[in-house]
Amino acid sequence: MQALQHLDLPSMLDTFVSLGAAFLLGSLIGLERQVRQRTAGLRTNTLVAVGAAAFVDLAQGLSGDDGAVRVIAYVVSGVGFLGAGAIMKEGANIFGINTAATLWGSAAVGACAGADRIGEAFIGALFVLASNTLLRPVADRINRKPMREEDAEASYTVHVICQKAVHADVHDHLIEWLEGQDYPARNVEQRPFGREDVEILAVLFASAVVPAQLDGVMARLEELPGVTHAFWSGSAES
Repeated sequence: MQALQHLDLPSMLDTFVSLGAAFLLGSLIGLERQVRQRTAGLRTNTLVAVGAAAFVDLAQGLSGDDGAVRVIAYVVSGVGFLGAGAIMKEGANIFGINTAATLWGSAAVGACAGADRIGEAFIGALFVLASNTLLRPVADRINRKPMREEDAEASYTVHVICQKAVHADVHDHLIEWLEGQDYPARNVEQRPFGREDVEILAVLFASAVVPAQLDGVMARLEELPGVTHAFWSGSAES
């Protein structure tokens, strides 16, 4: 009957307050994510916050502050793996990094609540919400603002025209050979080109290139079956 011996109403009330705060604050963070229809929404952020609070509260009850500190370290790394599952890669494009960072913030809020730092938990939740709401229009405005001419860099784009039936294989070779020359693509698009062909466009991260290297990649691409044209172009971007 050891389970009954561990029943301690004041301790249970403390746990209820900690988990209740984590539930409330995690729900507020998740609500903003749910409204914007992100991958990790209301329930996920709430569960992350409550789970972190429960683990930290349990460790603190068993081993004191030292135990809580050790568990918090595991929460930080564990939520990192959870956040990695929210990050998706489509071609050269990556989505979900902000969602993963928000989950990390929810875990921090829950850990504060579990360690009986309710005030710190509220402050943490406030800053997570501010990051996802107040900073959004600022970031959008910066992205729309043209750069000064002296800050402009060259943008290089690779164009490959091939048959639809082989575009997947051509796409893979394009990415592989560009990375082999240390020219990773930051964005890859595919567009219809006539009835039977597809145009693959790859924008490079590089702000400067060695023409002979890209010419070599283009020559290899044109040797692939189904490829009719492969060329690259450069232009100044702002």
